[in-house]
Amino acid sequence: VQLQASGGGTVQAGGSLRLSCAASGRTFSSYSMGWFRQAPGKEREFVAAIGGAGIRTYYADSVKGRFTISRDNAKNTMYLQMNGLKPEDTAVYYCAARISWKPVVAGDEYDYWGQGTLVTVSS
Repeated sequence: VQLQASGGGTVQAGGSLRLSCAASGRTFSSYSMGWFRQAPGKEREFVAAIGGAGIRTYYADSVKGRFTISRDNAKNTMYLQMNGLKPEDTAVYYCAARISWKPVVAGDEYDYWGQGTLVTVSS
């Protein structure tokens, strides 16, 4: 599976962005997917995850109520709608895929990673 993240950019605090993660392959629905982020000088952290069918979702407490993860299995694409952005959301955002329908929050349980897209939120 190859993953291509896109949609990053610079936005003012309070603004919105939508990230996309396009996946190759014909069995996209069999993979659970996740978004992670890494800010400068910090460890990578979990943001959100979604199961293969798009029903089960998990969010980090820091983004709950502001970010929404979704997927379109017909388009082999996952999304992260980010609203109410804050300067502390500034990071490189990575998408990841796991060979299981069940989503998890631990990054080391994901099998494939995209290249990352930079999100910068100015105050």
